[in-house]
Amino acid sequence: MGDDTYTLLEYLFGPGKRDEHTDPHLVTAWDPHLPCPVRQPDRMGLGELADLLDAPVEALRGARPPQHVWHVSVRNHAGDRVLSDEEWAEVAAAMVDAAGIAPYGDEQACRWIAVRHAPDHIHLVATLARVDGRQPRLRGDILAMHAVARQFEARWGLTPMSPQDRTAVRRPSTGELAKADRRGLVETARQSLQRTVRTAAALAGTDTDFLERLRDAGLRVRERRDEAGVLLGYAVALPGDRADAGSRPVWFSGSSLAYDLSLPRVRERFEPAVGPADWTAAERLVREAAVALARSGRAEGAGDVAALGDLLVAAAAHAPAAVRERLVAAADAFEQAGRAPGERSLEGRARAGWRASARALERAPRTARGGGAMVVLTLLVALVEAVEASRLWHEAQAHRAQAKAAADAGRLLREAAAVAGAPPKRPGPARTARTSPAAGRGPTAPGAVTGVPPRAPGPPKPGSGKSR
Repeated sequence: MGDDTYTLLEYLFGPGKRDEHTDPHLVTAWDPHLPCPVRQPDRMGLGELADLLDAPVEALRGARPPQHVWHVSVRNHAGDRVLSDEEWAEVAAAMVDAAGIAPYGDEQACRWIAVRHAPDHIHLVATLARVDGRQPRLRGDILAMHAVARQFEARWGLTPMSPQDRTAVRRPSTGELAKADRRGLVETARQSLQRTVRTAAALAGTDTDFLERLRDAGLRVRERRDEAGVLLGYAVALPGDRADAGSRPVWFSGSSLAYDLSLPRVRERFEPAVGPADWTAAERLVREAAVALARSGRAEGAGDVAALGDLLVAAAAHAPAAVRERLVAAADAFEQAGRAPGERSLEGRARAGWRASARALERAPRTARGGGAMVVLTLLVALVEAVEASRLWHEAQAHRAQAKAAADAGRLLREAAAVAGAPPKRPGPARTARTSPAAGRGPTAPGAVTGVPPRAPGPPKPGSGKSR
């Protein structure tokens, strides 16, 4: 949502921030014969187009909505064929119909346009006032657009995207990205907080331990407690990240950072701390847990893969410098694979093994007398097998997005093992028990509507496969 139609049009029809917009033009609009302000500037200027879009808003008798500009992007997969303008025009009309912006055949609907400045996506812009003076009904607009996207994917043979199951990574907003760029930061405050909070959650054993780890990491922490002093929730802020002209910190609750970082989800990880572990036994636990996952049901396996995500985070936090960057990238890539949709059990055998291994990793630098860094490396091959087992489990449950996340994490772990001088064997079906989809479960056609750019690729694969 926004409040400045002209500024948005100026950006969409312009060259972009880094000249990334190629051939910006109008694909279609509420009036299919509307001239394009770029290709026909003698017939329509940007200011005129903005005035036409804003006219129903200006004509409202009551107060105009404070955020009257509706804006979404519709993107297809990078591997799909390039759609024609005519095909994108058909998509645009179906999307605004599904969203409630402009139902088919409704001449009194909101005014809208579709702009294309790249081969793989279009931008939809509308003003939130109908010509007859009423307000459009937009409740559930994005979900309705996802349903339409699935129809086009099936009809044109496009790559199906992930369904909305609340497990996707919560991406920074455009404003957050711009703010990080102004401050010269390599990542946004949200991304920094996600990584720090996830590491604390993976290693903490109690509420107090968790909050202390957050503060020790340099975060500002705000606790929410009831009258009896029981912790109900928490929020974190990055020092120096402020809003309202610097008058207040920008706080993020755990649940706003990620689906599995709310306080109840963090508490699921708490278990009594184990004593100093024998590292050979830790590696054995990882391998046994991978085999156990293959035999897990849906709820039990969901808890297991969540614990594997924490194990990867713990490994990244304590890994030696030579492989730390790849392990961090692997833990990030696996993040969605650790969040299986639906219910989950916390009693799985694989979960217990991976949680014990995570505790052991935390103690490695203090108990291995200088050999802790190398001990972490001995687990890399076992971690590759564990992540491969999670990929197979997700595929058996028809969790397409989670299976892809596990595959990406496995690739990065294999790269780390190669840098460490121990190229792993690619796990084959003989090492992992066969899994079967849960009863009544079948793959569902996912949606493809998103206003978020695709995830950036991980670190490049080393050419030599040897450490420097």
